[in-house]
Amino acid sequence: MYTFSSALTKGSLIDGQWVEASAGTFDVKSPHSGEVLHSVGKCSAIDAERAIASAKAAQPGWAATPVVTRAKILRRIQALFLERAEEMAQMICAEIGKPITDAREEVFEYAAPSWGKAAEEILRHRGSSFPSTQEQTNNKRLVQSFRPLGVVAVITPYNFPVDISSIALAHVIAAGNTVVWKPSEYAAISCAIAADIFAEAGLPPGVINVVQGHGDAGAAMLESRDIKGVFFTGSTATGKQIAIKSVLKPQLLELGGDGPFIILPDADIDAAVNAAINGCFYFAGQVCTSAERILVHAAVYDEFVDKFIARAKMLKVGDPAQEETEMGPLCNETTLNRTIAHVEDAIAKGAQIIQVGPRDGLYYPATVLTNVTMDMRIVQEETFGPVAPIMKVSSVEEAIEIANSSDLGLIASLWTKDLATSWRVAEALPHGTVNINETTNYWDQLAPFGGTGDSGVGRELSKWFLDTFTESKLIVFDLGGENPGGRRAEGGW
Repeated sequence: MYTFSSALTKGSLIDGQWVEASAGTFDVKSPHSGEVLHSVGKCSAIDAERAIASAKAAQPGWAATPVVTRAKILRRIQALFLERAEEMAQMICAEIGKPITDAREEVFEYAAPSWGKAAEEILRHRGSSFPSTQEQTNNKRLVQSFRPLGVVAVITPYNFPVDISSIALAHVIAAGNTVVWKPSEYAAISCAIAADIFAEAGLPPGVINVVQGHGDAGAAMLESRDIKGVFFTGSTATGKQIAIKSVLKPQLLELGGDGPFIILPDADIDAAVNAAINGCFYFAGQVCTSAERILVHAAVYDEFVDKFIARAKMLKVGDPAQEETEMGPLCNETTLNRTIAHVEDAIAKGAQIIQVGPRDGLYYPATVLTNVTMDMRIVQEETFGPVAPIMKVSSVEEAIEIANSSDLGLIASLWTKDLATSWRVAEALPHGTVNINETTNYWDQLAPFGGTGDSGVGRELSKWFLDTFTESKLIVFDLGGENPGGRRAEGGW
């Protein structure tokens, strides 16, 4: 694993400098071995207040920075990201147990390009002009523009520690906002390495500040009146608390998913099997877009189950640092315990189980459950672990009913060769995204992403991110001159 500067363990980046956090330290442990990788400074409310003050002081100057200059800095961050990408990937692998090939994918293919994409987006974030419709005159000019919110709180999860944070940070600051960032405590140094790039790239001090620690550090940020917007990716339970604390503030909340994966009789079963393996076992299921419920039509149920189990048995489970590993350990005890509880509940209620891989420490086997029924917790709640709960359905209507039974609605997958069926089913599902003949774990970095119901509020990526973290401003000009129509609009139209 790469070495890194001891300054990165101090716990807080304030006004461009790494400084010691005020609440002691916390340990980051390897999910693979259980060893302590490093101790990191733990921030308190005092540190959060200092970071917010730094961001607030920096914001007017940053907002006044020409858009082209902001874009150039973002592009330099992208270039530096690529220079340190292998270092970050190795640290992600060590801290959260993500297989090294997937960690590299996160940094090289997703995180680094986000900074360049945000640069291009802000150069193209357009306003509008409108005709006067309230008066019979040609003297009015109505112009819409966008202004930054101010200081934005960014709270990011462990599963894509530098990808999700890069998307948020890049677009938030591109729009002229400044940031206080609370990364996941499970990926503290992965995120600190990313943050250490900013000054070298020319980002002014205070534009992005970091507070490390547990949930109380993030909660302290939300108490401040100087926080004008909030980005959060994480659990639905935490997201609801954030929404309550941030009432009347612009929010982008990307929360849990229920991942219905529907397979109809005319589906390409071999392709569906491979996609479901990805949907259930990519990063040991610790993805909000995971396939949480596989709904298979009775006509192809046996074929799918047999092929899926055979493919699951081929998974290479083990040390995430090994190039051939496809699935490593779970990241933490909370995820492990929830997975165990859901599986035990399903077995107690009649599910049949097949498992592949070790059960040791934070390693949990790739698990296939059949005879799954609606009364099981694994159907009713998000598991976020390496489990494939398979249900037999008798019709597309039944599949839709089950898929719509959840309060979550992030992403769904449908497998059919029939265009009309795919269109109608996609419209019948409330989910923010429906992938046709593609795994649930597919998303495009320039398309709107987000969920409905308890899966969140708003859409991220591309211009949708900029729309959330800017305020629309309308400026009305009256140029004077003759007004033969008077000030009254013509009604009836």
